[in-house]
Amino acid sequence: MSRNVVPVSGVATSPAYSHVVRMGDQLVVAGQVSQDAEGRVVGKGDITAQTRQAFENLRAVLASAGASFDDVAKLTVYVTDPGVRAEVSEVRNELFAEPRPASTYLVIAGLAHPDFLVEIEAIAWLGS
Repeated sequence: MSRNVVPVSGVATSPAYSHVVRMGDQLVVAGQVSQDAEGRVVGKGDITAQTRQAFENLRAVLASAGASFDDVAKLTVYVTDPGVRAEVSEVRNELFAEPRPASTYLVIAGLAHPDFLVEIEAIAWLGS
């Protein structure tokens, strides 16, 4: 099975990694953070704003690969504060219909930039 990098639009790009890789009918999406398309941090200090931006970036990356939130099978959410679970869950539940994807929620010491409070990665399935 070949591994194909999908070109994306609407998100900040990096020479260090690919936002989404397609292998057959599976999409593996790199962690999305609260950056706008120009790479600026959105919602500094505001977990709800950062979660919304991370999900909007995830939406843009999925759309670039011909997918949507309905195709997401698994989410992994990384946060830097154990006290923000309710806020993150509220945003996630607004965006994902039943049945919701499988999800793992991790509290970690830090992310790639000190202003990032949340990072969200996904696995999506385009098959039948």
